[in-house]
Amino acid sequence: MIVAAEGETQINVAQQVEHLENTASSLRGHVLDVKGLTIAYGGFVALAGVDLQVQAGEVLALLGPSGCGKTSLLRAIAGFVRQRSGQVLIDGRPIDGLPPERRQVGIVFQNYALFPHMSVAGNIAFGLEARGARRREIAERVDGLLELVQLGGFADRRPAQLSGGQQQRVALARALAIEPRILLLDEPFAALDRALRLDMQIEIKRLQRRLGLTTILVTHDQDEAMSVADRIAVMRDGSIEQLGTPVEVYDRPANLFVAGFIGTTNALPCTVLGWSNGAAQLRMQDGGTLALPTEVPPPAAGHNAILAVRPEHLVLHDEPGEGRFLVTLGLALPLGGQTIREASLGDGTALRLIEQRHGAIPRRSSQAWCGIAVGATPTLFEASSRKDP
Repeated sequence: MIVAAEGETQINVAQQVEHLENTASSLRGHVLDVKGLTIAYGGFVALAGVDLQVQAGEVLALLGPSGCGKTSLLRAIAGFVRQRSGQVLIDGRPIDGLPPERRQVGIVFQNYALFPHMSVAGNIAFGLEARGARRREIAERVDGLLELVQLGGFADRRPAQLSGGQQQRVALARALAIEPRILLLDEPFAALDRALRLDMQIEIKRLQRRLGLTTILVTHDQDEAMSVADRIAVMRDGSIEQLGTPVEVYDRPANLFVAGFIGTTNALPCTVLGWSNGAAQLRMQDGGTLALPTEVPPPAAGHNAILAVRPEHLVLHDEPGEGRFLVTLGLALPLGGQTIREASLGDGTALRLIEQRHGAIPRRSSQAWCGIAVGATPTLFEASSRKDP
């Protein structure tokens, strides 16, 4: 374990934690700007002129499928790759010319990247030693960080003696040791099992809020992004498709790609009949009609469209009625207090519905009539804009 030099008096751990929090508080207010960032690997363009601002103290999640550019964006901010064009700025000052070790950017990798031959304390102290910090300062910060990440008493252990969650805490403490202006998390929960992943999401959110760090989280897990982030940037093919709060992105997706990538959505083919009294008049696939309240004018009358509806916004009925369409029912599976039902339209379009379950799953005939729940807000897109995730 790292200790203070002889003759020096160590301040107690509580004071160390307070010092860390006070230091973090003084560093709050760091704003990250990415302007026109383009990155290419040979002929492949990984980022295509991305513009992004991360507000001070917020958690921004970069979410998207593999190869969409989210990790390239993170690595450019950290200084591990050079952009073809564009700028990265912190508090309005460009950092593009600085090497990674001078950017004051902390990063936690998916595999933690701990040094196996070093103790926990040695791993946390590494960045401070590289900067030439005094021995006493290193000892004080290591002890304070160990308490902050709830690993007091683990200083002398090696990474191989720790669980996955404990290794992640060490990696986080090492990133925090250098007092970063920006914290980058690159798929930090991917190697953990489901229960531990949830625990660590809560833990990192707690520490981020406590320290007020501006944080970017790269993930492909939509549930993780929805639960941890203040805002989400949904990416595809090197560009940002939509940027907004989790509620905005879920309830008002910008296009069918976002609607299908964030959560689950049902894409119902229909034809626009017109728009009047704040409602789009639609003809569904089975010939029935539906009035969809919307503040945004729909495609012109006669155009084919896609109605994107979340599974929890569909309701089954035993009888036909206004705004209901016929479906063929498939499997019904219990999931906690809910029932997940599969269904299909006459043209074979697959649907998924979520119902609240009370006791046993009720029996239904092979067919039912499906409608949209009162208060639900489906989104209407032109059929030509449909792009599956």
